[in-house]
Amino acid sequence: MTPRARRALFTVILFFAVCALAGTLLQRRVGAQSSQDESQLRDSLKDFADVYTLVEQNYAEPLTQDKADDVIYDGAIPGMLQVLDPHSHFYDPKSYARLREDQRGRYYGVGMMIEQQNNKVYVLTPYEDTPSFRAGIHPGDQIVAVDGKATDGWTSDQVAKALKGPKGTHVQVTMARYGQPKPLVFDLVRDEIPHPSIDLKFEIRPGVGYIHLSQFQETTGQEMEDAINSFGNLKGLLLDLRENPGGLLSQAVDVCDRLLTKGQTIVSQRGRAYADQNYVATHGNGGKTFPIVVLVNRDTASAAEIVSGALQDHDRALIVGETTFGKGLVQTVYNLDEGTGLALTTYHYYTPSGRLIQRNYEGMSLYDYYNHAGALAADSSNREVKLTDSGRTVYGGGGITPDEKIEQPTPNRFQDELTYKDVFFHFAPVYVANRTIDKNFQVDDDVMNEFKKFLTTQDVEWTDADLNGCMDWLKANIKQGILTIQFGQLDGLRVHADWDPMIQKALNYMPEAQALEDHANKVLAEKAQARTETSQGVPAQP
Repeated sequence: MTPRARRALFTVILFFAVCALAGTLLQRRVGAQSSQDESQLRDSLKDFADVYTLVEQNYAEPLTQDKADDVIYDGAIPGMLQVLDPHSHFYDPKSYARLREDQRGRYYGVGMMIEQQNNKVYVLTPYEDTPSFRAGIHPGDQIVAVDGKATDGWTSDQVAKALKGPKGTHVQVTMARYGQPKPLVFDLVRDEIPHPSIDLKFEIRPGVGYIHLSQFQETTGQEMEDAINSFGNLKGLLLDLRENPGGLLSQAVDVCDRLLTKGQTIVSQRGRAYADQNYVATHGNGGKTFPIVVLVNRDTASAAEIVSGALQDHDRALIVGETTFGKGLVQTVYNLDEGTGLALTTYHYYTPSGRLIQRNYEGMSLYDYYNHAGALAADSSNREVKLTDSGRTVYGGGGITPDEKIEQPTPNRFQDELTYKDVFFHFAPVYVANRTIDKNFQVDDDVMNEFKKFLTTQDVEWTDADLNGCMDWLKANIKQGILTIQFGQLDGLRVHADWDPMIQKALNYMPEAQALEDHANKVLAEKAQARTETSQGVPAQP
């Protein structure tokens, strides 16, 4: 057995040991761990080692180092975890490194988002105030070489790895840009690249702030406080949690702590191997209140559901949109050997009203689970019923049900084709190649005529009916792509937010959020008065 194979096998044995730890801790605590159990575990590990050795020695083709890693990292371990639940997950060294970057919210590199399309690697966008942005790299630029090495046949992961490196080091990137006769060469100095969890915040209406929170990482709580303070005297907040997959539980608690009243429960964890935990607002909002509308969709999950559930249960926010994903399982991340990691489900979490919002996953594939097959009916008729602080009905057992439903627009065939072919992404560089754009840019008839010509070059068949059936959507996407190139990602994201029909509908519920906030404050005042009277021995009023 090769040294690398032995290390991989050791990782598996360590992995099984960690999986057994959760059960073993509890069994020892209650005196239920037997020598027979330990013997069975040793036998299972020996069986696996024997099978692996037979495969390595007798498989029809020699196992390369990469193939041996695949057997362990992509086969044996994920296969076992899938039997447990959909969210326990093993991270090979590459994916574990990405996880840690996401949790920290920063890395060292040049600051661009890239994507592979048709065996070419393109810049999707340079992040604002990074080496790539300051150097003038544009969305749509094709990366043709890194440090003089042609990227033909490279994946986006390979390009990303070449671009990252220690702070202060140089990397030369060669780009092909539409309209430029020769490649453009950029000498970039690597720097610490912040990747904030709040990727867009602005005053969307007079006195009303808009915040899009993309994930929960180590900086999220502080980012949230800074964003709220930046608006000044807020008259309302729209918190957009759509597509937010979750992240660090501690940061979900931190966000809630800044919005709730001191002492209010945020979330509780109940597990088998560890003591239950209850998280409460330790600092609170200091009396600074304003109406909140939280916008969610079917891919709002985990930590984002903790925030949604806590604000809903305490009547602190009006939840609008679609029923959320329904992930009520909490994973503990264990560091393993060889730079690998294991996210193992160790708790269920419960909202302040006692809701477990985990969706059923028994008897279905991971594909069906993540594509919402078998999701509970929207009428919530077969779900557990709980009450908010003021007595409103809320539901558990399958995501956070919104207080007001807002349907996500369903694209038609023509829209799906344009999205699939990345038409807007590729049109923007063509349009700006020989033009100067200012911030007053609007998509007029001349721009649309250029867009129609471009569609023809992309083998997209269209009719006037196709265009007129989604004209607002077309103009918003064209404008977003062009302003992103000319002024940066934030300007492009704001264009989309100003158009987004779900956002516009959510804003219309701000008066209802204000009424909910007023009622919640009244309930809190009445409870405080009742506690005061009880402590002073004042008889309760009939």
